[in-house]
Amino acid sequence: MNNKFILNFTPTGIIPTKKMTPYVPVSPDEIINDVITAANLGANMVHLHARDPKTGKPVYQKEVYAEIIRGIKRKYKNLVVCVSTSGRVFHDFKKRSDCLQLEGDLKPDFASLTLSSLNFNKEASINSPQIIQELARLMLEKGIRPEMEVFDLGMINYARYLIGKGLIKPPYYFSIILGNIACAQADITHLGLMIKELPEGSLWSVGGVGNSQLAMNIMALTAGGGVRIGLEDNIWYDTERTRLATNHDLVKRVLTIAGAMGKQPLDIEETRNLLGL
Repeated sequence: MNNKFILNFTPTGIIPTKKMTPYVPVSPDEIINDVITAANLGANMVHLHARDPKTGKPVYQKEVYAEIIRGIKRKYKNLVVCVSTSGRVFHDFKKRSDCLQLEGDLKPDFASLTLSSLNFNKEASINSPQIIQELARLMLEKGIRPEMEVFDLGMINYARYLIGKGLIKPPYYFSIILGNIACAQADITHLGLMIKELPEGSLWSVGGVGNSQLAMNIMALTAGGGVRIGLEDNIWYDTERTRLATNHDLVKRVLTIAGAMGKQPLDIEETRNLLGL
């Protein structure tokens, strides 16, 4: 399936606000609508963050995730759904793992697992070894797959450590995120080294922070991987930052480029099969 790829859609994230861009989806209905639009275009996986619909601030409660997932599944029952256990705002295990308690039709397929602490421009994402292992253990117990988020080579080494401890089972799926100020930078050398160090048989997608998003998506497609795309990582359509993007803009553009390369997203069932769901 070298001509097909995972399109991991990241509509919201933690950072973008309505003051920064009116296009970022914040309420459950807004997020659901953007996910359905992206899936209509060809997105086969979605990486969700929940927000308080009144304040726009990140929230951890499983009830908010449940509302979003329920709305998505009314239209796309089998879309691959990933929820966030981010340590950027919430640091204790109970809050970060709340979304892992969803059951039945609302149980997510994946949950994010950032494999080390790291600094962003203005804040840190705190991920202690104990918390990482507790989250991985709970995901394994619940039958929720980890979307391993890696920002540098050391995080891939820690993934191998967790695999060795039996906390993560194949097939492995990685989101490689490049261009953060304190991590691996968005260039072909860093990306190539990280791909080379992934465990054998790993599946992977690549995203870029800010202006590097499009270039990293193109490099990923060229190298035979998937793409991570959406307003979570970048709110601008152009590198000169004269035009704010919509999620529709970003997904449609990367699909146009992929089409010119003779590539297209896997359909949802192909994606589920590839990821062992």
